[in-house]
Amino acid sequence: MASLSRALRVAAARPRQSPTRGLGPCNLSSASGPTAEKSVPYQRTLKEGQGTSVVAQGPSRPLPSTANVVVIGGGSLGCQTLYHLAKLGMSGAVLLERERLTSGTTWHTAGLLWQLRPSDVEVELLAHTRRVVSRELEEETGLHTGWIQNGGLFIASNRQRLDEYKRLMSLGKAYGVESHVLSPAETKTLYPLMNVDDLYGTLYVPHDGTMDPAGTCSTLARAASARGAQVIENCPVTGIRVWTDDFGVRRVAGVETQHGSIQTPCVVNCAGVWASAVGRMAGVKVPLVAMHHAYVVTERIEGIQNMPNVRDHDASVYLRLQGDALSVGGYEANPIFWEEVSDKFAFGLFDLDWEVFTQHIEGAINRVPVLEKTGIKSTVCGPESFTPDHKPLMGEAPEVRGFFLGCGFNSAGMMLGGGCGQELAHWIIHGRPEKDMHGYDIRRFHHSLTDHPRWIRERSHESYAKNYSVVFPHDEPLAGRNMRRDPLHEELLGQGCVFQERHGWERPGWFHPQGPAPVLEYDYYGAYGSRAHEDYAYRRLLADEYTFDFPPHHDTIKKECLACRGAAAVFDMSYFGKFYLVGLDARKAADWLFSADVSRPPGSTVYTCMLNCRGGTESDLTVSRLAPSHQASPLAPAFEGDGYYLAVGGAMAQHNWSHITTVLQDQKFRCRLIDNSEDLGMVSIQGPASRAILQEVLDADLSNKAFPFSTHKLLRAAGHLVRAIRLSFVGELGWELHIPKASCVPVYRAVMAAGAKHGLVNAGYRAIDSLSTEKGYRHWHADLRPDDSPLEAGLAFTCKLKSPVPFLGREALEQQRAAGLRRRLVCFTVEDKVPMFGLEAIWRNGQVVGHVRRADFGFAIDKTIAYGYIHDPSGGPVSRDFVKSGDYALERMGVTYGAQAHLKSPFDPDNKRVKGTY
Repeated sequence: MASLSRALRVAAARPRQSPTRGLGPCNLSSASGPTAEKSVPYQRTLKEGQGTSVVAQGPSRPLPSTANVVVIGGGSLGCQTLYHLAKLGMSGAVLLERERLTSGTTWHTAGLLWQLRPSDVEVELLAHTRRVVSRELEEETGLHTGWIQNGGLFIASNRQRLDEYKRLMSLGKAYGVESHVLSPAETKTLYPLMNVDDLYGTLYVPHDGTMDPAGTCSTLARAASARGAQVIENCPVTGIRVWTDDFGVRRVAGVETQHGSIQTPCVVNCAGVWASAVGRMAGVKVPLVAMHHAYVVTERIEGIQNMPNVRDHDASVYLRLQGDALSVGGYEANPIFWEEVSDKFAFGLFDLDWEVFTQHIEGAINRVPVLEKTGIKSTVCGPESFTPDHKPLMGEAPEVRGFFLGCGFNSAGMMLGGGCGQELAHWIIHGRPEKDMHGYDIRRFHHSLTDHPRWIRERSHESYAKNYSVVFPHDEPLAGRNMRRDPLHEELLGQGCVFQERHGWERPGWFHPQGPAPVLEYDYYGAYGSRAHEDYAYRRLLADEYTFDFPPHHDTIKKECLACRGAAAVFDMSYFGKFYLVGLDARKAADWLFSADVSRPPGSTVYTCMLNCRGGTESDLTVSRLAPSHQASPLAPAFEGDGYYLAVGGAMAQHNWSHITTVLQDQKFRCRLIDNSEDLGMVSIQGPASRAILQEVLDADLSNKAFPFSTHKLLRAAGHLVRAIRLSFVGELGWELHIPKASCVPVYRAVMAAGAKHGLVNAGYRAIDSLSTEKGYRHWHADLRPDDSPLEAGLAFTCKLKSPVPFLGREALEQQRAAGLRRRLVCFTVEDKVPMFGLEAIWRNGQVVGHVRRADFGFAIDKTIAYGYIHDPSGGPVSRDFVKSGDYALERMGVTYGAQAHLKSPFDPDNKRVKGTY
């Protein structure tokens, strides 16, 4: 057998790809099908005894005529979803696999399970997977799944990487995950064959391990079958039947196969790299890309037995223990695209491209030098699917009701499968998952992005290439940028705006005093013969963010914040979602959708939440009551009945649209939801001088009496019609101006001209984050999520519980209030000037009681501020007295800092400033 060192020499001797072959990634793409038989690293595999094509033999059992749910795809996610559906009591659940279980991509996966990731939700999902494969399945079936607990070791070759691991260690304490930061010497003792000369340290997690794909999936199928579910192999799906109801809503009606059809109201697309093809059968867009992913399996290595699995992120290499050998793989910047996904692919592999794989050999030999003289037993190169934001695609598709997705797992389908399978089962049965899965919800993508192949391709490539990159709090993508730009984009770019990307939108992050830093076209990091951008100002500024300390521009953001507190700042918030809810049933819909009483007189604006059936918060937003109008204008549609103008944070706009649409369909309300997000801009002027500035621009009296807080009016700004709303998201006197697209630039320029003598400055979302944290305003997706209730989050004032009006989630809130809150969101301040970003452990009286959801530095109070939910370790309610009686500390990267708990905002707790009292 060839050794790794020989493979390295052969690859180096091959002629390099000529740049003249073109710049696109297509040069390294593959349209071919799988290669012939290859040896694989699993002794127990469903491939054994396959012989001739089993599809031609017909289905493994007769098809039922009807089913309550049909899962398509017998890989990790399909089997986990079926198992959890059956476990939750769903009858009539059927899984259809076109070949044999695991035959697509699951059978060749490495099967690694790491318990710690830089996401609290993913830590919870991984914990459930581990429970299922290491204990629950064996207890249910008496079968061993192939789980091996040999531990995991993360390698740090630089300070930033070690800091990331220390953050993971602190988060793990909140979830009871044992982990240890080891010195190079301690690492050498644990793993004697490892080269530690270039290490800063490692993170050792003793209860990590390895899953056997075939053993796990076959056991899941057996456990699901024992609960009444059906697994039908050798049954390719050929179509999805869809019908349109009386309200024009498309719904799943059935599944068609080569061997008959099944009538069903619910389909779950767990088809992996084939998920896009299955989606097209129902007219559903599935934004993922198939790529080659490879590893090699070595010959026997003396002394490797019982060693932990290794992830050397900086070398982009993983080393999986394979008995007395290792599997060596990684993620490169130039992965090969599988352009034409074959529907005949089953238990197949591609030829390994050694030129692409060479970099992983170099990293592996550096980390475990004995590999240089170790032979290669087999190569494994198969397809994996990657998504534009490196997150799975789950939930109900916006195009077709009853069509669910569970795909696009970015090589993490085995380890996330148990947790995601459980959540998907809850989603199907109860209408929503138990945990916060909004980051995985397919409805997060705007249709302009899922309709754009180049965006999907670029972003999915970057997703693969950065799979092992350090997850910094303020990193931004370089791929797929400038998709959605608001009317002020060029104006602000010329003034030094450094943009952030959120769901396709370019929004202001902060303002660089040294001039413009435009985002350029994606260069694929120099891969595929493309030329990496030189002297790229935006990338240079982004590199300054690659730290867990305060970045170099910390003082620039400070100036923006203090200008807002001392004078005024203007914020471009045009990327906000701007919807109209109008029609005969609009008031009924608003009463049901919104937790607050929004049925106030026209001209009023209300801050409210939208909840789900479990009382969790699907959104927070402002709702402005409109007067009926028979004539449409750029600022309001013509409508009869009632009307409301909804302004929602741009990062959650698509989520809001989908949630509202779903509720309107389920309740059959006769009203329209109109999206004007692209047609309107929005600027917000906030600060003590905002009234004086706007008084020169708007043609109205802005006094407290004439224009009270939480009201709105149609006015003229520098001659242009705008909707002015008196609100604040930073805790200052201020107004939002909602402006027709064509008027945005002249109105913005008029505001800046009027504000020049008052000290008005441009400010971005980095300032908003700091200012709102300082004031205690909630951020949906951070300290307010679909599994957090407004009672737990301190937003009981947004709930009309004192009125008899029913609203979605009311019963859950009343039950929660009666039982007592089991957790509560608390504000903490830290005297030490240390940066915190979230995921820090919260200690109370020597016990971990939670972790930080959101943190920032408050420049006006000159302290670090953090928010997190705390619980009582004894299981009792978390009362205000419980909060006030504790002695607190926050653990940042293994170091604890004393903290002060607050039940009200530490900045302007009496809300004087928003009322104009300074």
